[in-house]
Amino acid sequence: MADHTHRYAAATSWRGSTAAGYEQYDRGHAGRATPAEAALDLSADPAFRGDPARLNPEQLLVLAASSCQLLSFLAVAARARIDVIAYDDDAAGEMPDGRTPWVERIVLRPHVVFRGDVSDDRVLHLLELAHRECYIANSVKTEITLEPTLERVA
Repeated sequence: MADHTHRYAAATSWRGSTAAGYEQYDRGHAGRATPAEAALDLSADPAFRGDPARLNPEQLLVLAASSCQLLSFLAVAARARIDVIAYDDDAAGEMPDGRTPWVERIVLRPHVVFRGDVSDDRVLHLLELAHRECYIANSVKTEITLEPTLERVA
């Protein structure tokens, strides 16, 4: 039987010195995931002395959840022959201060624009189905919830 495990590689790189202590070292680093050629300039959250002009790991987690939901929904909608013509999400993540830092909650707010003879209930059902099938949502302990809005166009 062939191995059907999907594998993903990522690499990060940082150079500098931590010799001067926590307050002084540069949080800037690069990240890439082959085979994509583009690299990301990353940093820590500004709350942890990072550069606010760069993406941070917490933002990437929220972005990954949002992107996965979008892709999962488009797949189930296409299989159901529903004509989705736009999808926008204003996602947000929450990480409370505490001794165990973790992104506790991610809220996805997809705004789905579709057309055709399909009920809002059917589209909402497909959004939930996509959520259950989302690889990222199934991979993290973070609570990920949906707060969708729908728009039908002629």
